[in-house]
Amino acid sequence: PEEKLHKVYTFNSVRKSMSTVIRLPNGGFRIFTKGASEIVLQKCTFIFGANGQLERFSAADAERLVTNVIEPMACYGLRTIGIAYKDFVCSDEAHINQEKCNGEPNWDDEQFIVQNLTAVCIVGIEDPVRPEVPEAIKQCQKAGITVRMVTGDNINTARSISQKCGIIRPQDDFLVLEGKEFNARIRDANGEVQQNLLDKVWPRLRVLARSSPTDKYTLVKGIIDSKLHANREVVAVTGDGTNDGPALKKADVGFAMGIAGTDVAKEASDIILTDDNFTSIVKAVMWGRNVYDSIAKFLQFQLTVNVVAVIVAFVGACAIEDSPLKAVQMLWVNLIMDTLASLALATEMPTSALLLRKPYGRTKPLISRTMMKNIIGHAIYQLIIVFTLLFVGHQIFDIDSGMYAPLHSPPSQHFTIIFNTFVMMTLFNEINARKIHGERNIFEGLLTNPVFYSILVVTAASQVVIVQFGGRAFSTAPLSLDQWLWCLFFGAGVLVWGQCITTIPTKKIPKTFTWGSGNPEDLDAGGSLTEDTSRGSISQEVKRTGQILWIRGLTRLQTQVIGGELQDRLIPVPYSKAATDEAIRVVSAFRSGMDSRKNSTADASGALGRSASKRVPLLHPNATASTSADVIKDATTSNDKKNSAHNETPV
Repeated sequence: PEEKLHKVYTFNSVRKSMSTVIRLPNGGFRIFTKGASEIVLQKCTFIFGANGQLERFSAADAERLVTNVIEPMACYGLRTIGIAYKDFVCSDEAHINQEKCNGEPNWDDEQFIVQNLTAVCIVGIEDPVRPEVPEAIKQCQKAGITVRMVTGDNINTARSISQKCGIIRPQDDFLVLEGKEFNARIRDANGEVQQNLLDKVWPRLRVLARSSPTDKYTLVKGIIDSKLHANREVVAVTGDGTNDGPALKKADVGFAMGIAGTDVAKEASDIILTDDNFTSIVKAVMWGRNVYDSIAKFLQFQLTVNVVAVIVAFVGACAIEDSPLKAVQMLWVNLIMDTLASLALATEMPTSALLLRKPYGRTKPLISRTMMKNIIGHAIYQLIIVFTLLFVGHQIFDIDSGMYAPLHSPPSQHFTIIFNTFVMMTLFNEINARKIHGERNIFEGLLTNPVFYSILVVTAASQVVIVQFGGRAFSTAPLSLDQWLWCLFFGAGVLVWGQCITTIPTKKIPKTFTWGSGNPEDLDAGGSLTEDTSRGSISQEVKRTGQILWIRGLTRLQTQVIGGELQDRLIPVPYSKAATDEAIRVVSAFRSGMDSRKNSTADASGALGRSASKRVPLLHPNATASTSADVIKDATTSNDKKNSAHNETPV
């Protein structure tokens, strides 16, 4: 029970051990210590031998025990814990492994309390790797994600576990370091971390053993601040302890354990793993990439429709003085393009294929060269079809031309075919938009998304109703079966045309043929307030802003005075013209005072940079403003008296 514990030295990353003090029945105290076996053995001077006899325990014995017992156990992935004790007795007859004391020892002197211990045993504890973890790490490596293990365990234990997980393999040329050696490699003679030294270590580092939370934070910060690559590394960190808070906060993405994690770790993290499973991180990566792809799919689809619709409307207005696509038809197209398409393309479930690509760079453009190729390529096809139908479609289908029709003429089949073909091409292009990385099989996974094909079916059925029964409301005329088949043929041609576009090598397209690239740090810096200005310049900026607000207020006041004068002229009420003239005069005087203040402030700002003794003129504008304010106060008081007399005059 805890109430029987006299003193407790809690475990932390510095001690790497825990000690508990209890009272002995015959008086005195006994301290039990457990912790990292190497650390505990360094504090031991006695040990129970093979026959149970108490023996001296030297440093050579400790080294032999580490070599013959601890390291072999660690190589099998066992975490070794050393257990030792020490007695404090009050009697004069004390054994060689007991400490004689008068009364209570000084428990604050931890160095004295936890030394000259008697080693009891070394225990090996196996923390088996979950069976799904090696496969999850393999998926991360395929996805271009480097997994590093930072632990406080023995280096041999850490190496064994990392090999079981697949973090390192026997043929790999990676680094497995202890915290002490890691700090020796990255710090200079003054003990300061040098980024150039850290850049030589972290690319090949895979396992960091016997590390402290400070080492973890240093590694995370060093990778984030590194300039080795054009695109900064995106760092994700997992943690469950209180000491992991700084590293979780510093990382781009912090994962905290929902079951074993502390409240501090959860508050410092961005994502909480409710099942404490590494595979959940893989799922998070899949969902993140899926959301990014969904946005890109929708943008590719929407921009294609927008480009075609705008060009058709503009050319139609210039060539035939009328748009082939009417306003209500464009509303229907926008409904397909915005609401329904976003639902269809955003409901794609993540697949394992998302993990076969490398991560997106931080400066990677939102619209890539492949997407731009698809947008322009499909826009060209659709524009050719629409303009062909617009100018020669009436001859192809042997129908009346809808061009140059009277203003209130009934809907024509000519423009209805153009509208129907445009919608069909849009619907089929929605299938093309499901793939944005140059995949050939655009139908892969189509039937696994019921929302997508349901929206396609509903949209196509609605289009049939609009065309056949829309009439004047939708500016459509019923089409024959042959005309419908031709519209479907032109629409399905988008799928074939998409395969032709895919054959164009993306590498031959210039890298500048993109949109939406940029560095997030540059954007943040551009949007923030520049703080490299002096205090004087900031105060001048505030003063200029204040002057603008004062002048706006004075202008409004002058307008109200003039407006009041006009109102008094319209209403036959006696009033004093002198009061109005006086108020306008005061406003003009105050404005002149503010102008002189601005000029004096500008002169003082220039003089301030030349000599500190020239700051005195800054007082003059304040005096002017105070004088003007007093004038306004007096004038306002006088005005109030006159207005009071004016208000009491009966109408």
